Amino acid sequence: MKRLLKSFVTISALSSLIVAPLVLSAGQAFAETKKGTDASYIGAGVASGVTSGGQGINDAATFGGNVTGRVKLGTTPFSARGNVIWSDKTSAIIPELSVDVPIANRTNAYLTGGYSFVEKDGLPTPIGNRDSVVLGAGVESEVASNFLVYTNAKVGLGAYQNSDASAVTINGGLGYRFK
Repeated sequence: MKRLLKSFVTISALSSLIVAPLVLSAGQAFAETKKGTDASYIGAGVASGVTSGGQGINDAATFGGNVTGRVKLGTTPFSARGNVIWSDKTSAIIPELSVDVPIANRTNAYLTGGYSFVEKDGLPTPIGNRDSVVLGAGVESEVASNFLVYTNAKVGLGAYQNSDASAVTINGGLGYRFK
């Protein structure tokens, strides 16, 4: 038994000496490719509401557009973001803060929190028809020199008048890096 245990320890030690450098170099290579993007940018694209408040025509799912901006906050994993999401009836302005997580070279995933200010309460936007707290998640990726693509989903909590329903919008577009 003592001999078996000694053999097991020896094999484990030798295996560790062989495997450890491989794991460390793979981990270093993985860390080097997961730099994400630190781009500050402004972009434009489409916005599509996918929910309705269930109370009438002014809370139906609505299609529109978006203008989105991101300013990276130094070397922190945080960014300040701003969005304007509109329909043919009115618009919503959404300032947000985000936590950015590098997931690949020149690509981030991010989680956001903010507040939606609907320009004309009661009229539909892709993020509901009244002011509300907004949570979101998205991905942004630099695809060429100074250009990014972005997509995100936002949830406006209780974003419909006369309803407890939350509004969900899917947004995407093309951004231009200014910093």
